[in-house]
Amino acid sequence: MRFNPAALNGAYTVELDVRSDSRGFFARSFCEREFEENGLESRFRQINNSLGRRKGTMRGLHYQLAPGAEVKLVRCIRGAIYDLIADLRPDSSTFGQTFGAELSAENRTMMYVPRGCAHGMLTLADDTEVIYLASDFYAPDLERGLRFDDPRLGIDWPLAPVDVSDKDRNWPLFDLDYHGIEQLRGLL
Repeated sequence: MRFNPAALNGAYTVELDVRSDSRGFFARSFCEREFEENGLESRFRQINNSLGRRKGTMRGLHYQLAPGAEVKLVRCIRGAIYDLIADLRPDSSTFGQTFGAELSAENRTMMYVPRGCAHGMLTLADDTEVIYLASDFYAPDLERGLRFDDPRLGIDWPLAPVDVSDKDRNWPLFDLDYHGIEQLRGLL
């Protein structure tokens, strides 16, 4: 695997080292030792699977507060997504900034989402399927979110979202009074 630092502190795109022959290919998509050697989370407690039936399906931007703050490792296994991270760590030099990349079944690139960041994805094709590892269990009482169209974040999505859940459409705008700097510090 090749770990490529992203524009946000602690975020990476991860490329697989693919070994091909006449039968197809083999690639390792996770190795505890390699993640540890790169100073990354190596313990994951859940593997989640999502399907976006329509191009333009939006999920996010989601995060969890401590003690359930998560690291995620995201991979698209069918179709394509625009995967996005928003840095919510007040002490980070990239606080309030976003980073996005296309993940697809073809490019097999993964996104490493550090703890303390909100995460969202937009499908770029019909019937897009994503799997992602999460370092902690889903905790509904710790779940928070930001709107995908928050003007403060200024996200330049590659296409307009057309299918958004009511929950995701109604997250608050990024506001330190609502989100609380101390709550955000608890994400670390």
